Amino acid sequence: MKTQEDHERLLRLVQAALLAALCYVGYAILPALSADGTKIHFGNAFVVMAAYLLGGGYGGLAGAVGLSLADILGGFAESAPRTFLSKLVIGLVVGLVAHRVAHLSEKHPAPYLFKWSALSAAAGLAANCVFEPALKYVWYTLLFPNPDKAAAAIQALLALTAYTTVVNAVINGAAAVVLYNAVRPALRRSGLLLPVGRKKQG
Repeated sequence: MKTQEDHERLLRLVQAALLAALCYVGYAILPALSADGTKIHFGNAFVVMAAYLLGGGYGGLAGAVGLSLADILGGFAESAPRTFLSKLVIGLVVGLVAHRVAHLSEKHPAPYLFKWSALSAAAGLAANCVFEPALKYVWYTLLFPNPDKAAAAIQALLALTAYTTVVNAVINGAAAVVLYNAVRPALRRSGLLLPVGRKKQG
């Protein structure tokens, strides 16, 4: 029914805006640690959460907007375009696994939800570990040549087991999985768990 579709579209936009704000908060405001020059933050956890709740498109865009805004307001506007693309990729990969493969917005037992939310988070954050330094390498090799930054990017790409990269991915993945599985039942009961992919409500 048209009215129901309009309601879902509006609710999806409202949730996307809220999750974009949470991505910003997770990066810019929540406590973070630094190691090896890389910030450990919770922004990516909310990108994953957005993809769980909204699908890869809306979720990826929510994360991309929220964390790009964090870059801009934090004085790192130069990195905002790369951040936008990187976070969009996280959302698209998580959404692909969570909804095209596992159909998480439908009704499933708790162990199934936990397993597939964990697998989709791992897929999205692992993709980010490869995509982000690869993008940075291309950025500083072809688009805005800077040999030092390009060399640092390729070093990061080759050293995927770097302490901070792994810790950041594990922390964000675990936080997203726990948060999603905690709030999903309440969202479902209240009618706020939107269908993604298929039209069947979970």
